[in-house]
Amino acid sequence: MKRVRRLLLAIVALMALSCGDIIVTSPVSDQNVEDFEAAWNRVDAVYPYLEFKQINWDSLYAVYRPRAENARGDEIYEVLHDLLLELKDGHAHYKTSGGGEVYPYVPPRHLRDRHAYSPFVVRRYFDREPRLSDSGRIEYEVLPDNIGYAFLSDFDEDYLVRDFPGVLEYLQDTEGLIIDIRQKKGGSYGNVEAVVTRFMTSALQRPDFYMLGELLDLPLFQPQGPPTYTNPVVVLINGSTFSAGELCTEIMKQLPQVTVVGDTTGGGSAASQSSDGDVVGDYLLPSGKSIHVGTCDLRRYDGLPWEWLGIPPDIRIEQTEEDVREGRDRQLEYAIDLLK
Repeated sequence: MKRVRRLLLAIVALMALSCGDIIVTSPVSDQNVEDFEAAWNRVDAVYPYLEFKQINWDSLYAVYRPRAENARGDEIYEVLHDLLLELKDGHAHYKTSGGGEVYPYVPPRHLRDRHAYSPFVVRRYFDREPRLSDSGRIEYEVLPDNIGYAFLSDFDEDYLVRDFPGVLEYLQDTEGLIIDIRQKKGGSYGNVEAVVTRFMTSALQRPDFYMLGELLDLPLFQPQGPPTYTNPVVVLINGSTFSAGELCTEIMKQLPQVTVVGDTTGGGSAASQSSDGDVVGDYLLPSGKSIHVGTCDLRRYDGLPWEWLGIPPDIRIEQTEEDVREGRDRQLEYAIDLLK
């Protein structure tokens, strides 16, 4: 039975949103009870959505403490895995002794849409080879009918701060622009800001951001440019759009020239740190193992978190794996027709 259970855990790990190579080494200590206590207390102290998700965290202590007591060596990973799975949070994860990240929970909408997008299908709609930005992480070009297109591969590091202005300058004279943020892996607030402010002509209130239950006093978004793009824009999203991609979507929805097309995003708003880097999500357990749990709560403009709920599109267009196999991108086709 244990062998079957470990196999299932391995399969879940491989399905995770972003998972490095997993290396499990022999335990150097047996502090399993201490690790469990630290993990349980960390979630209890900082996780923002226990009440929102109606999770009785106290009752789970009685379930998992005996399992931690009976765990031998690396069996504690199974306990941590199942404990974090109770949060049903696509950001929550733990690291193995070898450093690999394991995400116990995969959002259902990501599972639905993870194969419903293909860059190879998208390229069929161009009559020329798409360009790559200097970082190699933005694919962009002008589609027929003078419609611009830019695929943002993620919001990590600071590549959008450096690359996006040049991409937008190249696409500046198009009749309309498609920003494709399907299949996102998350990233930083700064990268989101580098994108959204290039479409603003006036200041915009930021969505609410709570850190450990306290609402942060953040300045307004201010327009950035040149270049500034004011022609019609379509943002493409799906169930794999997640985390920073969802933040970008929610902000872009507030702009008058923007229409969001596709399907509801994955639903992950438990941020790992504040804008100044405090209260990080990574947490070191007594044995040296670590877990990652969100410490901050980001909200939509309607006041609700997008955790679980996601960001709905303005216009829902379904795209399936079967469409991809047939060489069609219905969401992209709708965006092109909308901008003609």
